[in-house]
Amino acid sequence: MPRLANRLMIAAMALTLAACKIVPTAEVEAARQVGASGTGLVFDPDKAVDAIWAAKVLPYLKAKAGDFVVVRDLAAKNADEAGQKYGYRAKEGTVPWTYVVKAEGRIVAANTGSRAATIDVDVDGDGKADMVVQIGPAVRGTALRDSLDFVSFNAFTNQIEYAQFGKAFNARVNADVLQSLPREKLAGRSVTVLGAYVLEPGGKPPLVTPAELSLGAGS
Repeated sequence: MPRLANRLMIAAMALTLAACKIVPTAEVEAARQVGASGTGLVFDPDKAVDAIWAAKVLPYLKAKAGDFVVVRDLAAKNADEAGQKYGYRAKEGTVPWTYVVKAEGRIVAANTGSRAATIDVDVDGDGKADMVVQIGPAVRGTALRDSLDFVSFNAFTNQIEYAQFGKAFNARVNADVLQSLPREKLAGRSVTVLGAYVLEPGGKPPLVTPAELSLGAGS
């Protein structure tokens, strides 16, 4: 019986290890450099994001993303089922799912009076906003980081590094995509988005952080 118990324990451990997600530990360690004082290592979050952006992040998001309307409707019925298919959350319990979506729609309003600019996008053709997309330059939240199943808090030294890493995704998107967007005459233009969001309470349109965004012609 002891041998059987040991075998069962080993089998359970093997299954647990097989289920573990890959974390970008190598990239995180490579992003450490000697500080200005010449002593100690300082984490460079931008460098860490650059190391995985094209090779891991964008391919993952494109493969994981579901059509926005499909994800929205499924999440309204069963948030866990939608999350398991189209999202990720780091642990069970009260932590919300972060959903990955792709959408094509039309801009019905642009809110560009602050640095945290957004566009309201109608996806289902009823003329009303179904999602609010961040267009920066100030981008709120860490939805892109939190949507990745290969990123773990345990790969970082502390909460500060983990938070910096989340903000670095927003900085990358702003530099690559958002800062070149026009700020005038956006309403009426078509838009294509790949991004992530956390479900908003009270049925509000979700705040989507884009990883990719392209504008089309106006109506």
